[in-house]
Amino acid sequence: MITKSNCFDLIHQDIKSEARAGVLHTTHGEIETPVFMPVGTQATVKTLSPRELLEVGTQIILANTYHLYIRPGIHTIREAGGLHPFMGWTKPILTDSGGYQVFSLARLRKITDEGVLFHSHFDGREINLTPEEVVGAQEALGSDIAMVFDECPPHDASKAQITEAVRRTSEWASRSKKVHTKKDQLLFGIIQGGRFMDLRRESLERTLALDFPGLAIGGVSVGESRTQMEEIVRTVAPLMPSNRPRYLMGVGTPVDLFWAIEAGIDMFDCVNPTRYGRNGCAFTSFGKVVVRNAEYAKDQTPLDPSCACETCQNYSRSYLRHLFNCEEILGYRLVTLHNVYFFVELVKKIRTAVLSNQFGQLKKQFFASYDDQVR
Repeated sequence: MITKSNCFDLIHQDIKSEARAGVLHTTHGEIETPVFMPVGTQATVKTLSPRELLEVGTQIILANTYHLYIRPGIHTIREAGGLHPFMGWTKPILTDSGGYQVFSLARLRKITDEGVLFHSHFDGREINLTPEEVVGAQEALGSDIAMVFDECPPHDASKAQITEAVRRTSEWASRSKKVHTKKDQLLFGIIQGGRFMDLRRESLERTLALDFPGLAIGGVSVGESRTQMEEIVRTVAPLMPSNRPRYLMGVGTPVDLFWAIEAGIDMFDCVNPTRYGRNGCAFTSFGKVVVRNAEYAKDQTPLDPSCACETCQNYSRSYLRHLFNCEEILGYRLVTLHNVYFFVELVKKIRTAVLSNQFGQLKKQFFASYDDQVR
């Protein structure tokens, strides 16, 4: 059985940075880190099937407890035998607790020390989520990794407000751990603190005291600049235990992956590959390509000539542009498939570079050709 004491093996650390390679052990398989987790908020990575996710090398996906609580309901998924059989996914799953929705659905919720009262974004009904309720829901979902319920404040909140969020998150984490009974599920703690480094350190100390098997940095990518986010991560990550997986929530872009891994982060999730893909924007080794643009009307080259994904091996930019202009679903699927492959494969390449102490060289090569502006 996977327990907190044997769930993570640190295999190697780069000799010139904090970049790490490890193995995270879960009930549904081993995960080689660093790892990018495609987001499957509502038990699906948008437009892609589980088979396609496996084919592009996906090791673990993320689902969202709040959204599944609303639809189809935790009871429905429990009756199906849990989230894995319900969605036909055999590899590990991480479930977010809904803490991000405390931030993103601010106009629809009320926070107290007891929990959060939401008015459902779907039908308006009242939903009262407490740390205990959220842990129970994730146990019923049967995810391999569950997250404690936390309060995610906006980046421009006052220090007094963020101090309160740190206190509440710590108390909720303690309550979450007390009721967590599923022995084959890992429960991760979350570090808050906003842009204030003293509060980040306080939150880390409080979370460490609860002895979670893994730790996450939350409350980033909520409106702050990349410089601010990077400062937070580069300060906090090296202070996190080396024998526990480190998860940066809701980040990022290819650029973010490099600096965050360089800072010692092991796990990432972000909607960018799927969201950009549905809007006709592809991530490539030289930057972002918007296939809707007129310049690609007769371009018979692939999205990225150096990419081995199904999309790049079989379809041209011209054809993809045609699909988007005709609003054909296949276009959304093909660009999303490429983007997920690109992110998964990029992190895989970074891991290989870390293992051979070539991280710095790979980073230099990547940025020599990568343009972060939209083309």
